[in-house]
Amino acid sequence: MQNDGEDIHPRSREGPMHNALSNDPYLLSGDEVVRQMSTDPENGLSDAEAGARMTKFGLNELDTGPGVSVVRILLRQLFNAMGLVLIMAMVVSFAIRSWIEAAVITAVVIVNIIVGFLQEYSAEKTMDSLRSLSSPTASVIRSGQSKTIRSIDIVPGDIIEVKIGDTIPADVRLIEAMNFETDEALLTGESLPVAKDSNANFNEGADIGVGDRLNMAYSSSTVSKGRAKAVVVATGMQTEIGKIAQSLRGDKSRVRKVIRGPEGNAGVHRYLQAGALTVGDNVGKFLGVSVGTPLQRKLSWLAIFLFLIAVVFAIICLAANGFSNRQEVILYAVGTGLSMIPASLVVVLTITMAVGTKIMVGRNVIVRKLDSLEALGAVTNICSDKTGTLTQGKMVVKKAWIVAEGTYSVGDSNNPLDPTSAEISFEVNPPFDDTQSNVPTTQAQRLAESPWLPASEFTGKEFFTQYLNIATFCNLASVHRNHETEQWDARGDPTEIAIQVFASRFDWGRRRFTSGDNPPWAQLAEYPFDSNIKRMTVIYRNFRSGGEKGCAEWAFMKGAVEKVLEACTTIQYADEAVPMNAEQEEKVLKNMEVLASQGLRVLALAKRSWDPRTEDWGRIPREDVERDMTFFGLIGLYDPPRVETAGAVKDCHRAGITVHMLTGDHKQTARAIAIDVGILPRRVNQLSPDVISSMIMTAAQFDHLTDDAIDDLPVLPLVIARCTPQTKVRMVEALHRRKKFVAMTGDGVNDSPALKRADVGIGMGMAGSDVAKDASDIVLTDDNFASILNAIEEGRRMFDNIKKFVLHLLAENIAQACTLLIGLAFKDSTGLSVFPLAPVEILWIIMITSSFPDMGLGWEPASDDVMTRPPHDLKVGIFTKELLVDLTVYGFWMAALCLTSFALVIFVFGDGNLGHNCNHSINDGCELVFRGRSTTFICLTWFALFLAWEMVHMRRSFFRLESNPPHIWTMWARHAWRNPFLFWSIMAGFITVFPIIYIPGLNTVVFKHAPISWEWGIVIIEALLFFLGIEFWKFCKRVYFRRHGDKVKNPETELGGATFSRYASTAGSGVTDACAELEAQK
Repeated sequence: MQNDGEDIHPRSREGPMHNALSNDPYLLSGDEVVRQMSTDPENGLSDAEAGARMTKFGLNELDTGPGVSVVRILLRQLFNAMGLVLIMAMVVSFAIRSWIEAAVITAVVIVNIIVGFLQEYSAEKTMDSLRSLSSPTASVIRSGQSKTIRSIDIVPGDIIEVKIGDTIPADVRLIEAMNFETDEALLTGESLPVAKDSNANFNEGADIGVGDRLNMAYSSSTVSKGRAKAVVVATGMQTEIGKIAQSLRGDKSRVRKVIRGPEGNAGVHRYLQAGALTVGDNVGKFLGVSVGTPLQRKLSWLAIFLFLIAVVFAIICLAANGFSNRQEVILYAVGTGLSMIPASLVVVLTITMAVGTKIMVGRNVIVRKLDSLEALGAVTNICSDKTGTLTQGKMVVKKAWIVAEGTYSVGDSNNPLDPTSAEISFEVNPPFDDTQSNVPTTQAQRLAESPWLPASEFTGKEFFTQYLNIATFCNLASVHRNHETEQWDARGDPTEIAIQVFASRFDWGRRRFTSGDNPPWAQLAEYPFDSNIKRMTVIYRNFRSGGEKGCAEWAFMKGAVEKVLEACTTIQYADEAVPMNAEQEEKVLKNMEVLASQGLRVLALAKRSWDPRTEDWGRIPREDVERDMTFFGLIGLYDPPRVETAGAVKDCHRAGITVHMLTGDHKQTARAIAIDVGILPRRVNQLSPDVISSMIMTAAQFDHLTDDAIDDLPVLPLVIARCTPQTKVRMVEALHRRKKFVAMTGDGVNDSPALKRADVGIGMGMAGSDVAKDASDIVLTDDNFASILNAIEEGRRMFDNIKKFVLHLLAENIAQACTLLIGLAFKDSTGLSVFPLAPVEILWIIMITSSFPDMGLGWEPASDDVMTRPPHDLKVGIFTKELLVDLTVYGFWMAALCLTSFALVIFVFGDGNLGHNCNHSINDGCELVFRGRSTTFICLTWFALFLAWEMVHMRRSFFRLESNPPHIWTMWARHAWRNPFLFWSIMAGFITVFPIIYIPGLNTVVFKHAPISWEWGIVIIEALLFFLGIEFWKFCKRVYFRRHGDKVKNPETELGGATFSRYASTAGSGVTDACAELEAQK
C-alpha cells in the first residue's frame, strides 16, 4: 500500500501519508479512497494493522521541536537566586584566596546543579508525558468497535466519526455527511462555517483551493454542525495545518513589536517602549515571576524578596565587624546571606505538582491547566450533570407507552446491549390510569393479565410499528453482533443505544431498513439534538409505501416531553388522531410524571408526513419541519446510579462541599435520582411543599427569577431539572455572588461558557466534546463523579504538602538567620565576632536539610483528616496566619536552642574564653570555641531534619498522626517509615554529622569545629526540648482551633437544621409565589 516505505522520511512521523492514493483524495470518490487506503468503512482497521501503521507513520502530531530542553534546565540551575549567590560566594572565595572554602563551595555548586538538574528534568519529563494525555480525543472504528483514542494515535486509513463540537483530528475524506459544517477559520481565514458534501466531485486538473474542497475536512478545524464519517488520508506534518506549521517554524520572536502609527511611522519613544517591554518580559521569565502558576509566581517573588533580605543581612554582618576585609568575615557574611535563601523552593514546588498530576492520572483525572491544582482544594460547591456522571450511563428501556395501544414493559437483562436477552409484557392501561378500581390485585393476577413473552409475540401491530419507526430512525446509534466475538456491540449516545436496542428486540433495527443494495428507507435530512431545543428530528423517505408516487416521506421526532408537545398539534389514538388540547397535554404529562417518579428518564416520540418540496434540506428552517407533529407516546429509560456515587456525595458533604445536580431530565426523574444518591435528604417527602419547591427547581423556574430573587433564597437549589447551558452560567454566577468556589461539569459545546466561568471547569473524557474539554481545567477519563472527589482530595493533599515544605524551609531559614545574626554578639578580645557556625557548616546545613527532606514532604500521603476539613481560602493562599505564626515560633525556638547550646559550652561549662582568631583556625585557646561550634552545628542540623517529621501534620502530634490509631505505641515509627524518601533523607542527614565531627582534618580544617564528648548530653537534652517545644505548641494550636477554628459545614447536617427551616418562612413571599405561579403555568 505504501510503496514499501521507499519515500519515508527518516523521521517516520513525516513520512508520506497518502502515497498509496492514485490522486489527491478530493478528486477521488469516497469508496475509491477507502479501497485504496485498504480499510473497511464499517469495521475500520484492525488493531494490529493500526499498530503497524503507527510504527510506519509515527504519531499524529505537529513537530514543535524538542519537548524538554536539557540546556534550558541546566541554565535554570545556574541562574536562580540560590545558584547565583553560590557562584558569587565561590568567586569571592577564590578572590580572597580562601582555597578550602572555595573548594567546598565549588563542590556545593556542582552538587546543587546536578541534584537540581536531575529533579527538574524528571519533573519536566513527567509533565511532558502528561501533556499528551490532555490532547483532544477522537472516535475511531477499529476491529468493528467504536473506540475513543487520543488524536495523536490516529493513523492513515482510520475510519473516524465526528459530531458537533469535535475537533477534526487529521485530514480526512468524507464518506458520509449529514448537515455537516466545519469551521476552517484557522486554516483558510474564512469566518463562516463551510457546508460539506461527501458526494461532491471535482474534475481532475481543476485548481480547487483548500476551502472549496467540500468532500474533505482538515485537521484542527471544528465541527459546527451535523455529523460525519470519514477516512483519514493525512496525519501529523503532512496535513494542511502541518504544512503551515512547517513554513512558520523558527518564527518565534521574543522581541516586542514596535507600535506604529497609521502611516507606518514610529517615534523614538515607541522603540524605547518596545525595548523596555522586551527586557521586562525576559527578566520576568528569567526570574520566574511572569511564567507558571499563580503559586509558582508568588514563590518566585518570595525568593526575590528573601534575596534582598539576604543582601541586607550580609551587610549587617560586615557592619558588625567594622567592614573588615578578613577572609572569614566576608565568607561569614556570604553564608548569612545564603541562610535566608530557600534552597530549591520553586524546584520542589514543580516536582510536587508533577507528581500530583501523575497521581491524578491514576485516579482518572487529567490536569489540563496547572492553575487548577491550587484551586481544587478550595472548591465549596460542585455542580454536576446526572447522566453518565452520577449515573452509570448504561441506559436500558424499561417502559414504552403507545397512546393508541397501551404500555410495554421490558424485563431484566444481564446484557443491556443484547436485544434477545429480555422478555416483554404488555398491558392496555397507560402508566397513569384513573379509571382503575381501588380493589388491589395480587402479583399472580397481574402476571396472568400481562405475562412475560418473547418480543416476537408483539410484532405486527399497526401503531406499535409506527412507534418503532420513530424510535429506530430518529436515532444515530447502531447495534450489531460482532461476527468474530459473537458479542453484541453498540456505537453512539447511551440514550440512543438503549432505544435502538429496544427497537432491535422486535427486529426493527435501523440497519435492516437502510443498508443493503436496495434499502426500503433512506435518510434525507437531520436536525440534531440541541441542549436548548432539547429535541431531534430526522426526515426519511420510504420507497415501498405504495401510492401514486411510489414513496413517502416522514419527519420523525424525539426529545424532552414538554419540547415535543410544543411541536404537536394532534395525538394518535386507536380510532383517529385528535387535536392536542390542554386536556390531552395534561394526560400526557401525568403519564410522564408516573414514569419519572420511578426514576426513569422519559422522552416523547412524534411524527408527521412530509411533502417533498426540495432536496436542499440545508435551506429549510428547523421551525418549518418541527411543527404540526402527531404525538405517539412516551419511552422510559432507566440509568442506575453508580455504586460509588452515594458514598462520594456523602464524602463531599463531610468535606464541607455542597453538591448540586444540574440535569436535562424531568423534575421527577431528577428528584428520584437525587434522593437515591444523597443530594436530597431521604425525608424530602415529609417537608412542606414550599420547601420542596425551593430545593428542586426547573430551569424555567430558576431563570424566571431575577438575580435579587435568587440571592434572597436561603440556599440555592440542590437540583435543577430541564437545565440549559444558560442556566448553568446563572448558577455559577449566583454561587459567586455568595462567595463560593465552584466546580462545574460539562460535556456539550454549549457548556463552554459555564466551564470557563466556573473556578474549576471539569470536562468529560468519554462523552464530552472537544470544545468542552478545551474550555475545561481538568478532564475526567471515566466521566465518574467519584473522580471529582479524587481530584479534590489530591488538590487538598498537594496544597497541604506545599504548605508543609514552605513552612519547613522558611522556619529553617529564620532559625539559621537568627542564630548567625545574634551570634555576632559573641566577640573576642580583638573585637571581632566569634561565629557560632563556620561558613562551610552553613553551606552543609543548607544542602543536607533542605532539598531532599522538602521533596519528601511534597510526596507525603494525604492525612486521614484531609477530607474532613473545610475548603481552604484561595485568596489567602498558603501564607495563612497559622503558617506565618508557626514559622516564627519554630524558627525562634530552634535559634534559641542553638544559641543556648553554644553559650552552655562556652560560658556555663567552659571558662568563657573565646580565644583569638578562632574563625580562621584552631590554635591555643580556640578548642572550646570549636567544640561549641560542633554542638551548635549538630543541634541545628538535627532540629532542621526533625522539623520535617513534625511538619507531616501541622496540628497533630508526630507521635499520634491518626485520630484512632490501631497501634498507639508504635504508630510514630510506622508513620516515619510510610514515606521512605523522607525517612532516608532525614536519616542521611542525621548520620553524616558523625564523620563530619570526628574525621581528622575534615573537622578542624574544613568545617572549623572539633570532636566532642560530654557535649552530646547537651545535644540530646536540647533535642528532647526541641520536640517538647514543638509538641507543646501543636497542643496549644489544637486547643485553640477546637474552640475558635473554622468548622466544616456539612450540608447533610444543614439539611436537617436551620438552613431549610428558613425556607418555610418564605412561604407566600415573592420568590416562592413566583416559582409556584410558574409551576402552575406549566
